[in-house]
Amino acid sequence: MPALPDYDSPTALKAFLDERGMAMQKKFGQNFMVNRAHRERLVDALGITGESRVWEIGPGLGAMTASILDRGARLTAFEIDRGFCAVLRDIFRDRPNFSLVEGDVLKNWPETARRDGTPSRLFGNLPYNIAAAIVGDMISSSLRFDVIVITVQKEVALRMAARPGTEDYSSFSVLCQWAYRVEPLMDLAAGSFWPRPNVTSRAVRMTKLDDWPRCESPDTFMAVLRALFSSRRKMIRNNFQAWLSQQPEFAIRAQKSSFGEALLARAGIDPCARAETLGVESFLRISDAIEQEKKR
Repeated sequence: MPALPDYDSPTALKAFLDERGMAMQKKFGQNFMVNRAHRERLVDALGITGESRVWEIGPGLGAMTASILDRGARLTAFEIDRGFCAVLRDIFRDRPNFSLVEGDVLKNWPETARRDGTPSRLFGNLPYNIAAAIVGDMISSSLRFDVIVITVQKEVALRMAARPGTEDYSSFSVLCQWAYRVEPLMDLAAGSFWPRPNVTSRAVRMTKLDDWPRCESPDTFMAVLRALFSSRRKMIRNNFQAWLSQQPEFAIRAQKSSFGEALLARAGIDPCARAETLGVESFLRISDAIEQEKKR
């Protein structure tokens, strides 16, 4: 196997890139984690066994890829930077448990999942501008992993774990907590990376909930979730009424405000409440009340 770069040294990493005529691309949100202790702690949190199948998003030059492979896992890496892809293919060419998917992970993960099935682990230092989209798309598509360990912008991590009634609570919070138990692992200061980002990062671990989806229709649950958070400061009866009026099976009855309020009452929800105060179970009850009404 070719010699690995010195992943702990910004100077050495820059020289490695310069020798190959490569440079970091800001548009991809590229930052290498140069703190070895942090890298190892994150890989430890995956709980890898020799039977584990892992997806890694944004491996860069393979600092944590090497550690995952050394533990015997079968790893599929998603990398958008063509230069990094060439380096990864060279570095790990003798590793039969390594495969690479080149291109935008948001476009490529569905086909990879159809072809190879769902792995047990997801790992990555996610690009800040698409971190929420990656997690949200996978949950919305019912792709769930036993364990996820990701590093994201701290603001995104706060939203993922936020509780009802707090400033960071959003539909994304509900979506994450519907599918996973979300727990923070550690905060990572800018000095843990090269180049230094302008934000603080947080690593989180997400553990799959066994009791899922806990509702009759995940599609209805997600549609209601989006609708009730569409204007988060409004009382939910207003957002709910607007959504009901757009559903063909309810359009006529939804002309009366009492219809929406009756469905909320059936779910045990105060129509004067706001979406930001409702927990996951409340949205599940609303979703099931709608499904039950469809069957009547």
